[in-house]
Amino acid sequence: MNAIEIRNLSKSFRGMYAVNHLNMTVPVGSIYGFIGENGSGKSTTEKLICGHLVPDGGEIKLFGRDYTDAGVRVRVGALIENAGCFPGSSVYQNLMMQAINLGIENPDEEINRVLKIVRMEDSATIKFKSCSLGMKQRIGIAMALLGDPALLILDEPINGLDTDGMRIMREILVDITKTYGCTVLISSHILGELEKIATHYGIIRQGRMIQELSAKEMEARARVFTSLKTEDMQAAEKVLKEKFKSVRSEDGYVRVYDVDDTEEIVEYLYQRGHVVSEIKKNKIGLEEYYIELMSKKENEDYANA
Repeated sequence: MNAIEIRNLSKSFRGMYAVNHLNMTVPVGSIYGFIGENGSGKSTTEKLICGHLVPDGGEIKLFGRDYTDAGVRVRVGALIENAGCFPGSSVYQNLMMQAINLGIENPDEEINRVLKIVRMEDSATIKFKSCSLGMKQRIGIAMALLGDPALLILDEPINGLDTDGMRIMREILVDITKTYGCTVLISSHILGELEKIATHYGIIRQGRMIQELSAKEMEARARVFTSLKTEDMQAAEKVLKEKFKSVRSEDGYVRVYDVDDTEEIVEYLYQRGHVVSEIKKNKIGLEEYYIELMSKKENEDYANA
């Protein structure tokens, strides 16, 4: 069973599609990274799943049931845009108001449970307005976790956080899935951080899903490249382009793509008077994979225009 199944979902505003016949599948127990540029339809899709917006057409199923089913709606927690807390009230008071609103039994016990999950059990008495951005984001997640949801939907929860804040957020999200069995749908522009935790990805462009794949599938598809340095980088790059199809300078290195044999590259340069001083082999990461995919789609759109 999948946590989310979406088929041909559409939503328009003033005649313009924000979500355009979108298909999407989120496996149970996954951390699903939802990726796309600003205005691509990520937040609109999340709001449609949460019932904050009414779709023009299409189908949304959560755990095999229609998303409007009351029995499945209580299994969904969400943090979209902000936590909606009262600034002058404490962390505990804000959580208590939400717990009462949700009709949760034993609210004190449940609040202590979610505070522990988000590493804030010692911050319950702090006023919300005195909390850092990272703490506010964790409070929002704690509110979304009230009632022990099976699906958590998060819109840009790591944006604006410092390095330590992002590390804590990563640990929390992994803990939520591994320890509590919760499925997480998370959108973010910080692809380097998302790559560290996501098990699956969905890449959206102009309201359409253009690719869904697991982290293992992305790893298998990612292009191999060799990075190297020589005394004369420009001359070395020019020489390499005479033999190899894909060569470019990036991050202070010359990169040679799709060549497994590094010795072949070193020997080729040596025979032409260039000694390699540093060389390493790697694969492109999520950010570069995404950029290459977007560039390919733009070229296809241009060719079809």
